[in-house]
Amino acid sequence: MTRDNDATEVDADEDRARNAARAGDAARTDGGAAEGADDVALDPWGSSTVSDYRKLFEEFGIEEFDELLPEVPNPHYLMRRGVIFGHRDYRPVAEALRNDEPAAVLSGFMPTGDPHIGHKLVFDEIIWHQRQGADAYGLIADLEAHSARGLTWDEIDEHARNYLLSLLALGFDPEEGELYRQSTNREVQDLAFELGSKARFSELQSIYGFDGETSVSHMQSVVTQMADILYPQLDEPKPTVIPVGPDQDPHMRLARDVADRMRYFKVTEAYASFEVDDEERALVAEAYDALGGADDDVRCEDAAEWLSETHSDQPGLETAIEKLSSAGMEPLRPRVRFLDANATDEAFEDLVERVEGEKRRYEEHVDAFDLSHEAAEELAREVELDNDGYGFIAPSSVYHRFMTGLTGGKMSSSVPASHISLLDDPEEGYRKVKAATTGGRDTAEEQRELGGEADKCPVYELYAYLLAGDDDEFAKEVYDECVGGERLCGGCKEQAAELMAEFLRDHQEKREEVADLLDDLDIDLDSDRRGVAGGEH
Repeated sequence: MTRDNDATEVDADEDRARNAARAGDAARTDGGAAEGADDVALDPWGSSTVSDYRKLFEEFGIEEFDELLPEVPNPHYLMRRGVIFGHRDYRPVAEALRNDEPAAVLSGFMPTGDPHIGHKLVFDEIIWHQRQGADAYGLIADLEAHSARGLTWDEIDEHARNYLLSLLALGFDPEEGELYRQSTNREVQDLAFELGSKARFSELQSIYGFDGETSVSHMQSVVTQMADILYPQLDEPKPTVIPVGPDQDPHMRLARDVADRMRYFKVTEAYASFEVDDEERALVAEAYDALGGADDDVRCEDAAEWLSETHSDQPGLETAIEKLSSAGMEPLRPRVRFLDANATDEAFEDLVERVEGEKRRYEEHVDAFDLSHEAAEELAREVELDNDGYGFIAPSSVYHRFMTGLTGGKMSSSVPASHISLLDDPEEGYRKVKAATTGGRDTAEEQRELGGEADKCPVYELYAYLLAGDDDEFAKEVYDECVGGERLCGGCKEQAAELMAEFLRDHQEKREEVADLLDDLDIDLDSDRRGVAGGEH
C-alpha cells in the first residue's frame, strides 16, 4: 500500500524486547507467539491487530528482515532493533543501494487526522532510503481518503499540509525527491487506467471483501494505489521499496501480481516443447538429472517411465508423466523459454530476432538454448522497453511493527490519549507520557526484586522507536536497567516525558522553518475539487 494506516496498533503482550546480537547489542523488539493467538487478519482500511507477527511469515510469505540485515548498507536503527521485522523481496533494493545503482522508495499517507509518532516510522524509512541514494517519493492518498473514508476536500487539504510539513521537517529533501497528491498527478491516474485492465472485480472481492455495496470510487482508489506503487518506475524500471505496516500487505501482493501481468514476456525454464507448471517442471528436471542429463540422450518417454517407477502420489506427477509420454522420443533439453504474455506482434518479432544462439520458435513462445535465465530476463525487459512497454520490476516492501498506544492496546488517531501527535504542544506530549501505562510491577520493591517488563511497556517502546534515536547503547541501557530492576517507572517516565517534549519542540520549530519551502513546491494544497462526504468505512 502507498500509505501507513491511521490505526497503528500492536498487541503489547506479544512484543518482547531483547538484546540485539547486532549493532552494538542494541535493545530490540521481537514479536513472540502467544498461546492461543488469534488468526492473522490483514485489513488495509480497518484496525486489524497482528497478534503474532511470526504467523505472517507462514501465512503470507513475508520474510524475516533479520536474515537480510547483514546485506543492508548502514542499516537504520529501526532495522537494527527489529522494529522493521519483515520484508517481501527487499534483497534487490539492498543490492542496488550497496552498489550505488538506481533504486526507489515510495510511501504515502491518508490524511484523515494529524500525523502522529506512529507515522514518523514511515517518514524515517523514506528519508533513510533517500539518504542511501534511492529516488524518494512521498504522496498524499487523497483520492483514497475521499472514497474510502468520506473526508471532504477541505479536511483533506488541511491534513495534507500537516503531513508534508512533518516529512520535510524530519529531513526529506524535495530537490532530490518528489511529493505529490493522487488527485493532481495525471501520470498516476493514466497508469491506474492501464493497470485496471489487468485487475478483476473477483480478485478485489476476494482480497478486500468488496461486494455489491462497494462504490466504484473505492475500487478505483485501489487501482490508483497500484499506480502509486509502480509510479517510480515510469521513467525506468528499478528496484522499488514500499515501507508499510503489515496490514497493508494485501496491496503489496496485488501490486506485485499486476506488475507481472503488465509484462510483455514471461521467462521460464523448460525441458521440451510442451508447457509445464512449477510442480511438473521440478519433476521433469529431476528425471532429466537422474537419467544422465547433458551426458546422455534423454528422451521424454524415458523420463516418463523413470517417474512412474520412482514416484507416487506427488503433486503434478500424473500430468507430468502424461505430457512426457505424449512427447515420446522428443529429446529433453534444458532451455530458457520466452512466453508471449502481452507482447505486440512487433515486440514478439523483435524478440525472436534478438535471441542469440540456437533458438526454436513456436506460435506463442520462443525457446533459447544458449542463454542463461538472467540474460533472458534482461533481454525480455530490454525488448519490452524498446517497444513501448513498461518493463516493471516487481515492487518490494518492508514491514514495521505497530506502536502500542500510550494507554495500552492500539494507538489510534481517533483516541487522543493513545497517541502523541506531531502537532501536540510539547507540554501536552510531556503529560501524555507521564500518564502512560507501563510494564512496571505493582510496587517499587517488586520492581527492584523482579525487574520491569519492558516487553509490555509502551514507554519503553517510545525509547526504542523514537526517543533513543540512533543511539543503540542508550536504548540497550534503558532496557537492561528496566529488566534488571535498577530503573523504576517514575524516573523512566520522567526522562521519556522530557525527551518527548524536547523532540516535539525541535520538530515544531523545524516545521516552521520549512513552511516557506513547502509553499514554494509544485504541489497544490488547496483543492478546487467538489464532492460529497460519506465513505464506506
